[in-house]
Amino acid sequence: MSSMPQEPGAFAEAVVEMLKKLQPEYKVDLVGPREILVNGRRLDLENLYRMVRHEPGRGSEIVEHYLDQLFAGEAMQLMNMTLDFARPRIMPRIQPETIFEHLAREMVAHVPFVNNTVIVFVTDLPNMTVSITTEQVVRWGVTIEDIEQISRENLDGFAPELEVQVVESKEGGKAAILAEHDGYDAARLLLSGLYDRLAPQLGGDFYVATPARDMFIALSPGPDSFVKRLASRVQQDYKRLPYPITGEFFYVTRDGVAGRLNEPWAQQGEAA
Repeated sequence: MSSMPQEPGAFAEAVVEMLKKLQPEYKVDLVGPREILVNGRRLDLENLYRMVRHEPGRGSEIVEHYLDQLFAGEAMQLMNMTLDFARPRIMPRIQPETIFEHLAREMVAHVPFVNNTVIVFVTDLPNMTVSITTEQVVRWGVTIEDIEQISRENLDGFAPELEVQVVESKEGGKAAILAEHDGYDAARLLLSGLYDRLAPQLGGDFYVATPARDMFIALSPGPDSFVKRLASRVQQDYKRLPYPITGEFFYVTRDGVAGRLNEPWAQQGEAA
């Protein structure tokens, strides 16, 4: 079998073409370097991309087998998914508002957040994560607020033994890094016990940076030289990493999470 393109964007384009041939009745659209829409639902290609990178000589074979297995078993599962089945698998993700350049806002189950972001919800299945639609929410007879509560409870219990690495900078500031690499690192900004977990180590209220889906850095609000240096790095990561979210800081207090727009060390945004 032939190999697959190594560049993420070209790889995703090749997967789209293969899926259209395998499932010609599906509506398939490319929305990012490692994300496609299948019948209006987002499909994350990260795991598939890593599998192919591990065995590049079998790229096409791996992709075809993956797609066959995925849509043979889980397509029917998705069509008939009940709330009871989905409930323990519903998870939140923070996404930039720009996702609605590719998706119809009224079709996506979501709630507004700060820093020009929204919280969307996915059903986490063994081989894929798919976005939850407003149609599903209506069919299940619940509200978006119910889905948000379920997702946050699931997030709290998803990896209860989180490993937090705390480092101290040369300027005297502190940073706490979460790196579970499970697709929900940035979403852990939504953890119910986040403030109580990190505030004692960071000296009270703190900032959080989530430049991309798989990055979470909490940091003390001073000194200014430390915050400015981290802010510059976060902007760079936001521009270069896959699944970007925001280059701005969030501000975490006991009362909740606020947006930190413009210069994050200079002014405070509105809480959410």
